Amino acid sequence: MSNTTISFSLHCVISPNQRSFTIVVLALIYLISLFGNLLVILVITFNQKLKTPMYILISALSVIDLANSTIVIPKMLADLHFEFSAVPYAACLLQMCVILIFEETESMLLMFMAIDRYIAIIHPLRYRSLITMKSVWTVILVLPVLAFLASTSFVFLASELSFCHSNILHYCFCDYFTMVQVACNHDPKFLLLLSCIAIIFGLGPFLLILFSYGQIGFAALKIRSVEGKSKAYSTCLTHLLVVGCFYFPLLTSYILPGAGVKLSVEVYNTMVIIGNVIPPMMNPIIYSFRNKEINSSIHRFFTRMKTAPNMNAW
Repeated sequence: MSNTTISFSLHCVISPNQRSFTIVVLALIYLISLFGNLLVILVITFNQKLKTPMYILISALSVIDLANSTIVIPKMLADLHFEFSAVPYAACLLQMCVILIFEETESMLLMFMAIDRYIAIIHPLRYRSLITMKSVWTVILVLPVLAFLASTSFVFLASELSFCHSNILHYCFCDYFTMVQVACNHDPKFLLLLSCIAIIFGLGPFLLILFSYGQIGFAALKIRSVEGKSKAYSTCLTHLLVVGCFYFPLLTSYILPGAGVKLSVEVYNTMVIIGNVIPPMMNPIIYSFRNKEINSSIHRFFTRMKTAPNMNAW
């Protein structure tokens, strides 16, 4: 049978007694992600004082998180509700590619945000010359292009897979690794590509983020004020927490299979789902709502909506 005539059946591997609870939790996570990221985008868009490189990067992260959540979570909810969901071959490849693009773009964007904070704290006198609006917008426009080029390689390899035994993907959305597991092909190149891309676009940026925050942590040791030192460490730890929630599950699930380490369906599903749904919910809280400028802007935003809902006042 030609691949173009295949219709995959998605089947989320979740026990029936946990299905209702999972649906409620995912719906709540999606609503929080939707509200939080939309609010961050609106506040930064309509407040001219927040048109600086750091806030532009934060708004770009919110756009990616909003798009990723909208692509992933509603589909998962539908699959969980109906238990099985039929997806045409071309649509499945498209969804797989788009999710990979968002994952890779977010990984590189988080790296650039860490570099931004590293330069601002370690080399403050050079910050304005190195981090400009032009360089930030260049990064924001180039990163998706790089992610697209990397992700299309998965589409080409996935098109070589043949499905002679089963068309059931034991996953909540179309996923490259799950396709390889179901396919009749047994060439190591299919999983080797997954590990290589994960190392380049995941492990590399993650190590650079750890280096940046490590340097910031050492710089915080020189702060005499106990309050200032505590604030610096609190910021670093919370950023590393949300970064870890994104990188650790995805790197583990993408690199280990290519290295020959087998993961159970339940473990793999859990890892990738956590890496895709938790960070979009946490990023607005960690990167935005703890920021004084954004907090005051949100307060003014709702105040103006109550008194005179005219965005031109911003």
